[in-house]
Amino acid sequence: MATQSPQLSALRPRWREHELILATVICVLSIAGEVWRILRTPWSELNSAYERPFVENNIPFSYLSNVFLPGVCVAVLLYLCFLQMNFFILPRLLQTDAPVKGNFTFHFSRQGGIDMKGAEGAVLKRTIWGIVYTLLLIVFLGAGWGLADYYRHAYAYFIPGNRDDSRQIILGVGLKKAFTWTVIYLLYASLREAAIVRLTASSQWKAFRIRLSNQVTGYFAAYFILFFYFRSFDIIDDKVYGVLFSWPPSVVLNYLSNVFWLFPFKGKRSIFKGDVFRRLLLSTLLWAVPFAIGLAIAVDEAKIFMPFLISGWLVLLIVVTPLSYWIYVRRKDSILRFRGLEIALDKSEADLQFLRSQINPHFLFNSLNTLYGTALQENAFRAAEGIQKLGDMMRFMLHENHQEKIPMYKEIEYLKNYIDLQQLRTQSSPDILIESEIDGAGCDHMIAPMLLIPFVENAFKHGISLKERSWVKIRLHCDAKGILFEVRNSVHIRKEVDPEKDQSGVGMKNVVNRLRLIYPGRHDFFVNGNDKEFFIQLLIEPGKITTFE
Repeated sequence: MATQSPQLSALRPRWREHELILATVICVLSIAGEVWRILRTPWSELNSAYERPFVENNIPFSYLSNVFLPGVCVAVLLYLCFLQMNFFILPRLLQTDAPVKGNFTFHFSRQGGIDMKGAEGAVLKRTIWGIVYTLLLIVFLGAGWGLADYYRHAYAYFIPGNRDDSRQIILGVGLKKAFTWTVIYLLYASLREAAIVRLTASSQWKAFRIRLSNQVTGYFAAYFILFFYFRSFDIIDDKVYGVLFSWPPSVVLNYLSNVFWLFPFKGKRSIFKGDVFRRLLLSTLLWAVPFAIGLAIAVDEAKIFMPFLISGWLVLLIVVTPLSYWIYVRRKDSILRFRGLEIALDKSEADLQFLRSQINPHFLFNSLNTLYGTALQENAFRAAEGIQKLGDMMRFMLHENHQEKIPMYKEIEYLKNYIDLQQLRTQSSPDILIESEIDGAGCDHMIAPMLLIPFVENAFKHGISLKERSWVKIRLHCDAKGILFEVRNSVHIRKEVDPEKDQSGVGMKNVVNRLRLIYPGRHDFFVNGNDKEFFIQLLIEPGKITTFE
């Protein structure tokens, strides 16, 4: 496969990083704001501002224990739960390519169906694990939040005749809040991970998408940090927040969608014709929603949401769109270059690979032909056979490997050549068993090239020892329904001095990532292993290979 350029390989979405920075700064600002309020305001003023409901209900009041500590504790609890969710729970729930230790069960039914209890069990185990830990997180957060709410609103728990209030149950208050916000965050995190998968998918616009998303997430992180800064230190009146912080997201999102999406799509066409005008109307209406929500909250009047929505829509349509178009016209060349940056990098990389291919393959093929002729002259038929198979494999690497998809029989042919070469290398060792059952007679699927061979390479790399009993067993079954591929190999503990002792399987991680991108929802991958044997099982329903625009 063509090596990705260093510029692109170093490029990655920074959504999670920006979110971590935002959460950390919000936590620090929340605590700093509480401390700042104590330092700048006399105790008498602080008590008079918060003690009234406590005094009216004959409840002792202390600003430190009833306001300051509950506020700080909630901020710290929310931040700790954020870290726990993002660094402990979500990574394990999203993990799909890690080996699963323990026993497994597998069989291929007579009807052609596939029973993968081991794979299903691993997924079920991770799901149950995630639910249990999430529930424990909710209980932890709910208990702390409920206790903080109790101290912050202690007067409400002792109002005569108010015993039916939901806040009478301290833990219930916290659990309700913790459950609600945890569910909301899990939904958001699911959308975030789906968006990141989409951003990192192979595409000619990959670099453009990642850079643009990094700008957007960076902007929103800075936007919310500024918002919480003003909020934490009481710099602006509450109603002013709606005016100051409702319009920037709408303007920025409208500008970005116009400049990087709508206007390039428009090309030389009129903006008032057909699809272009419809996209303009819908996008400006969508981006006017944050503006309307912010102002409606600021004035505490939901009835005027629609007037705010319409006025915001008109502002984006009449003011922001012409201004963004003027900027686009002045910076059109640089914007289009930004959109096409990855295409240029890919082209440069392809040109470099092409130049290399003009030098190396001719020399190597000529050398192999010479060696092949020499081996035949000296009656070294095994050597000649090996040279011929190696030449076929090199031809595949040069001509087929760079295509988006190839006929399944070519992938099978490459696989067989590789296995035959390994058998030539190991056939003098009686303790090494290599078995292959490759049934591709009725297989007319198209498949992404070099998708199966990494698993076989990994099996021979880690499963063969010239000093111990070893085995590699390969099975491939292909029919109209799909492709079933299994590789089973022995495991040998490598010596401490072995430079490859800690190296992972050849291309294992890369091929799993390719499966996610090329066959989303149309493949099952199961890995299991112990100290004696390693096993992988892959089921693919090829259909139409997914491509990304």
